[in-house]
Amino acid sequence: MGRFDDERVEMIALLKERGITDERVLQAMMKVERHLFVTGPFINKSYEDTALPIGHSQTISQPYTVAFMTQELSPKRGSKVLEIGTGSGYQAVILAEMGCRVFTIERHLDLLLEARRLFERLGYRIASRGGDGTVGWTEFAPYDGIIVTAAAPDVPEPLLQQLADGGKLVIPVGDLETQNLRVITKMGDTLETKEVRGFKFVPLIGKKGWNGK
Repeated sequence: MGRFDDERVEMIALLKERGITDERVLQAMMKVERHLFVTGPFINKSYEDTALPIGHSQTISQPYTVAFMTQELSPKRGSKVLEIGTGSGYQAVILAEMGCRVFTIERHLDLLLEARRLFERLGYRIASRGGDGTVGWTEFAPYDGIIVTAAAPDVPEPLLQQLADGGKLVIPVGDLETQNLRVITKMGDTLETKEVRGFKFVPLIGKKGWNGK
């Protein structure tokens, strides 16, 4: 048994209590060691249900948020998923562990390089690049799922354009204080949207997000 195994079991129990029912999400989050994605002084808080700083004013999202967004995305094995905001790399690895083909974009090069080293060390094949995530990654579009891990003032149009028919976009939208999580399903020319209230993310910076002043 590893140092954090009991804490990871407790985290999964809490996620179940809070309504996470997708067994594939729970299994992936049980297997992936969150403490590997957390920086030094916060490592003992790795399995608490809270967001933690990772540098550059960015955070690793709280476990419930990761689980909830992934459950809403409902990716299948082999789904092509674009993640906007690599951060620590934790969300990308959860998706890869679930059998997705993951493409991820991060605007902070230091965070991207750190995440890449971790992907390689853990043996995950995840495509990553630096740049403005609000314009997406057209080269590999369309995507079965797009997950945005930072808050946008509105839904960036390029991401909707890069969504496959039947695909889902999960994105927090709102002001800089609180956001609602939008789950948008593309059905032909129609967008079906549901909203879940009460989330808080770091701002999505870029051409189609908040400006980065």
